Amino acid sequence: MTTTYQELKLRLARSAFRSRFRLGPADRALIAEKGWSVIRAHARRIIETRLAPASPANDGKQTPMRGHPVFVAQHATGCCCRGCLRKWHGIPQGRALTEEEIDVVVAVLLGWMSDQAGDLTDIPRTPELF
Repeated sequence: MTTTYQELKLRLARSAFRSRFRLGPADRALIAEKGWSVIRAHARRIIETRLAPASPANDGKQTPMRGHPVFVAQHATGCCCRGCLRKWHGIPQGRALTEEEIDVVVAVLLGWMSDQAGDLTDIPRTPELF
């Protein structure tokens, strides 16, 4: 099992499909608006509900290509379905993900999003009102 995003990064760069994914302006704006702790919580919830079960619903088709930065990151890092998790991360299919595996997947997603998002200080944020 790949343990860090940095270990995976070079392998992903050699894939024409994986390396074409980028965070768009709306994705960067969402990260800036929500903050990394909320994005981390979103990533964990998405992985727990859509990827962690032994037999996820619609496996292979459950991850949209856009709509949330986590979805883009899932495709970019081979964390989009159980088949890709097996191929890219060595996590077997047919059993639920362990807490450690969920933690690794979330860390990989956050690593990729952080690389892609870059400096978010140039993006205007709505101030907290309450």
